[in-house]
Amino acid sequence: MRNFRELKVWPKAHHFVLEVYRQTQSFPAEERFGLTTQLRRASASVAYNIAEGCGRNGDRDFARFLSIAAGSASEAEYQLLLARDLGFLSDNVHQQLDGQVNEIKRMLNVFIRTLS
Repeated sequence: MRNFRELKVWPKAHHFVLEVYRQTQSFPAEERFGLTTQLRRASASVAYNIAEGCGRNGDRDFARFLSIAAGSASEAEYQLLLARDLGFLSDNVHQQLDGQVNEIKRMLNVFIRTLS
């Protein structure tokens, strides 16, 4: 079993979730049960799945959870694009969050390859 806090990718995923929560506080009230919730859930799912995978036995099972985390990161990436295009995020904030999520995706993909 691994300690998720010791992985280089987990703190980046955690910071990404915190920033998504901060930025979505200003989304319109009518999006509270729409894009706000979906973006928060997708971003949190990245960190959740990294942590859960660390609690599993074996590299194969761990890689499966990292793959799920990468899928959630891709989902969040699109939701950030949608939020920008709807005018809920500025270009600067979108670029910052998009850069974070893509760095996390790259790290996850490298990690998955090393486990496989």
